[in-house]
Amino acid sequence: MTLFLDTSDLDLIKKYYKFGAIRGVTTNPSIILQNSSKNTDVNKNLKEIANYIKPYNLSLEVTSNDHSQMIEEAKFYNSLGKNISVKITIHGPEEEEFNLEVINILENKENIRVNVTAMMNAQQCLLAAYAGATYVSLFGGRVNDIGGDAIQEIVKLRNVLNINNLKAKIIVGSVRETSNIFDWLNAGAHIVTVPPQFIKKMQIHPHTTNTVKQFLNDAKKIKN
Repeated sequence: MTLFLDTSDLDLIKKYYKFGAIRGVTTNPSIILQNSSKNTDVNKNLKEIANYIKPYNLSLEVTSNDHSQMIEEAKFYNSLGKNISVKITIHGPEEEEFNLEVINILENKENIRVNVTAMMNAQQCLLAAYAGATYVSLFGGRVNDIGGDAIQEIVKLRNVLNINNLKAKIIVGSVRETSNIFDWLNAGAHIVTVPPQFIKKMQIHPHTTNTVKQFLNDAKKIKN
């Protein structure tokens, strides 16, 4: 079990990698767009991230849902670093089904690791795992938003992956609160990908703050 950082901000990645708690990075076009004013050369920024975090994994999402364009873009991303996996959504915006074929081609013919993304239940993740995906990404927060139970989906999925001896690792994202992170790992997620602001929320506790202040104040009295 481990944590990935969900960002394309290299400064934040450097900050939190120094803590020793992060073992990978995930991005998507929406995250990159949020950071676009800071890094105008997107491909240069992504290559710098890959180099900085290697050998840990960086997941980059394709920007098209055209069959051939997805494959070509995946090849390009793979050329930026051997620690890169390519994100492909489980189906297209018009419910195109050929995404699974693309996943199968990339994993089994092109030897490119795929992180299948935007999934809302265990059955989608299972199909992606059968297609050969290295990672299957369940959007836990969105599952809960629409009345589902992310924990139950994780438990079911982990059990079926184990029974079928499938290689796919479960990534759970779309964190809504810090308790999600621990609960999803406890339920069986291999990885939870965490927006940077939640790392601080996990670490800082007001009662710890008060306790540390008391210890330091008492230490001053001892020294005096």
